[in-house]
Amino acid sequence: MAPSQKTVLVIGGTGAQGQAVVKALTIDAKYAVHVLTRSATSDAAKELASIPGVTIVQGDAFDEATLFKAFSAVDYAYVNTNGFSIGQAKETYWGIRMYEIAAGAGLKHFLWAGLAYASKVGGFDPKFKTGHLDAKGRVSEFLLNQPTSPMKWSVLSSCLYLDMFSSLLLPKPDPADPELNVFSLPLGAGHPPLIHLPDLGRYARWMLDTPERSTGMLLQIGTEDISWEHVAKTFTEVTGKKAVYKDVTLDEYFASGVFPAPDAKLGYSADANDATLMTYRENFSGFWNTWKANVVKTDYALLDDILPDRIKTLGEWMRLTGYDGSHKAILKDSADNVGSSH
Repeated sequence: MAPSQKTVLVIGGTGAQGQAVVKALTIDAKYAVHVLTRSATSDAAKELASIPGVTIVQGDAFDEATLFKAFSAVDYAYVNTNGFSIGQAKETYWGIRMYEIAAGAGLKHFLWAGLAYASKVGGFDPKFKTGHLDAKGRVSEFLLNQPTSPMKWSVLSSCLYLDMFSSLLLPKPDPADPELNVFSLPLGAGHPPLIHLPDLGRYARWMLDTPERSTGMLLQIGTEDISWEHVAKTFTEVTGKKAVYKDVTLDEYFASGVFPAPDAKLGYSADANDATLMTYRENFSGFWNTWKANVVKTDYALLDDILPDRIKTLGEWMRLTGYDGSHKAILKDSADNVGSSH
């Protein structure tokens, strides 16, 4: 490592978001990246290990001794826990505890991968309760009340990935007209933000590159706020294929097979007796209610200032990626046949 090179620990580096962050941090030699993962032999870990400047650190991200050692070896950290795996109670606890351990280990800058605090922005109406959003949101709320010295902190609050149009948000052919692509969601007139993953990585890098602006900041990111009427229209404009948006009820959504077992508990490595675990149906009812209500706000003028060359529209993303409505596994959990959404 060069004397001026800084080291960054990435927790959650083998997932879709983490990979985008690792790639953004390693486009030059400014940062050396340590990826903490439970398996150094997974396909994702081996792919990351092939990137110059990346070191795979095998260990348990939910073990205090492992965390202290990992944080002690680096200057900065990007922390993205997986609530789909451990459940909301452990994600809330470990997000806060990781901050505490990092501070005790002398870390210089703690960057938390957040999500919208659905329950809070929804006024704590139970219909907005979403385990994987709320857990990260609670940790973000904790950070907003912490000092920014000696350890700096920042929150990068993400949203749905545009890449999910190839998996969870994939259109399906209309049974009565196989040439018609149907984008179905229980979204009404909602227009949630979605993000281009490589830009997410670039925002994370900007936060570490620019601490004079990012310290103490919660940055809500997105490419644009997108209605599903706009999705269908843009898909037709870009691909020439017929498309329509079908607004469905939550019951119709869960009956569609999007989740093989909608009443199973969400938290595949959590204690099955954990009373805070939600079912897929409960969790994603709150999730879509949140995005339907348009309660999450994004400052796109600020995002333009931070990344002037960012992808700015759904159509631009579709053209850039050659999107045609084909299926492709994006999330680590999808590849493992576990339905999820970030």
